[in-house]
Amino acid sequence: MATTYHPQTNVQAEVSNRQIKNILENVVNPSRKDSSSRLDDALWALRTTYKTPLGMSSYQLVFGKACHLPVELEHKEMWAIKQVNMNYEAVGKKRLLDITELKEIRQNSYENSVIYKEKSKRWHDRIILQ
Repeated sequence: MATTYHPQTNVQAEVSNRQIKNILENVVNPSRKDSSSRLDDALWALRTTYKTPLGMSSYQLVFGKACHLPVELEHKEMWAIKQVNMNYEAVGKKRLLDITELKEIRQNSYENSVIYKEKSKRWHDRIILQ
């Protein structure tokens, strides 16, 4: 829980804001007139980047699969044609498996996060004790 006058207490939000700022600094012109048009690209980059504490990207955590790069989206009409000719019973079974797999992915992410926090705590405690 973060207080209004001390946003530094919300470390996760501060880290995300800093990462977005760094991405925008790298892609926006020095005049900064196109920063609003580049924000979507910066957020896409942030969401699809591999995160060590999670052991996956935040996109994969939410949707349960690796993201398709914009270049791959050009071929989505072939994917749509394949989806129209589907067997609903088989699709229902596959969806149930996908939901189960998503639960496993989220559980793995939680376990990776716990391990990362423990490693960070040990490192921090070692630095303090020295």
